[in-house]
Amino acid sequence: MNKDYYEVLGVPKNAAPEQIKKAYRKLARKYHPDVNPDKAEAEEKFKELSEAYEVLINPQKRQTYDQFGHEGVRSSFGPGGFQWSDFSHYSDFEDLFSRFFGGDIFGRGFGESIFDMFGTRGRGPPRGADIRVDVDISLEDVVTGMEREVSVNRREKCLQCDGTGAKSKDDLKVCSACNGTGQIQRVSQRGFLRTVNISPCNKCGGRGKIVENPCDKCKGTGIISKARKISVKIPPGVESGVRFRMGGEGEMGPGGPGDLYVVVHVKKHPFFERGGNHLYCEVPISFAQAALGTKVEIPTLKSSAEITIPPGTKSESVFRLRGQGLPSMNYGRQGDLYCKVRVKVPEKLTSEQKELIEKLAESFDEDIEELSFMDKLKSKI
Repeated sequence: MNKDYYEVLGVPKNAAPEQIKKAYRKLARKYHPDVNPDKAEAEEKFKELSEAYEVLINPQKRQTYDQFGHEGVRSSFGPGGFQWSDFSHYSDFEDLFSRFFGGDIFGRGFGESIFDMFGTRGRGPPRGADIRVDVDISLEDVVTGMEREVSVNRREKCLQCDGTGAKSKDDLKVCSACNGTGQIQRVSQRGFLRTVNISPCNKCGGRGKIVENPCDKCKGTGIISKARKISVKIPPGVESGVRFRMGGEGEMGPGGPGDLYVVVHVKKHPFFERGGNHLYCEVPISFAQAALGTKVEIPTLKSSAEITIPPGTKSESVFRLRGQGLPSMNYGRQGDLYCKVRVKVPEKLTSEQKELIEKLAESFDEDIEELSFMDKLKSKI
């Protein structure tokens, strides 16, 4: 979706989280597929609302979106864009519809209607759990991007039984409760309305098969624990808090593997402060350098650069070095480096230095002992 998220929810760009939630609740109720005659159109609209909510309700995603637009948050979703597995506010969502519909939408629990419709909660066996790994990188790594190996301990398919949990193929029988479908259907009738609820079979766990003689290695689970090293590519320009999803690299479950989420944290730099793809630093210079002018060599994340300080430079003057900042993760633009000058005033002077400064003051026709600052201020009023 390339529509503006704020426009989708009908909120201003400075909307508070509560305002976003309120707008989402209102529109989600309006476009819920179970209360709209045009189901296909309502489903698409409902999905758009939820994608916008997922981004704008998350402070980090919202900041990235505000700065870089859709390209900034695209990496938060899979290659096919936003899917219901990307939606991380299920508790808010169910609470929302239990309020609107009393927890029962035309005879169906909310979890058995909308989430089944979009495939988030499959009617078959559940997929494995997702895994989160946090990776710390330096600001220097942000410039070039990097490849990092992460270690995960995860549940994987047992190769000895090929994930069936049975010692042999003959030890795997069709479940008598669901007849091999992995699903149980419950039909209820309310007047003219007939409702069918479908849920995973409790006897076989949604697999449709029963293990009579378990595998020696996995003890009938079809899953074993394994330590793995997984290579993660982190692109240049990445910001702290950005999450990368690696599909199918999570824990194995009866319905397939979950995903691996890698969350990047950029460590604080001793010299530079970051603001988007721009860098900021402070450069101390002496009183003499500020007065007479000079050239100062400063470090950059790649090597070094030189700035020219003109005579008479005031403290807190800012100098801009184009292209010496950070790359943008999605747009390829290079940020700038902003150097703020701090003029250092000597705290201790020798008698000779003091005499020289007094002579300098006299040359400017300044009598430093004549009036205090307040006296000078009063004389101008």
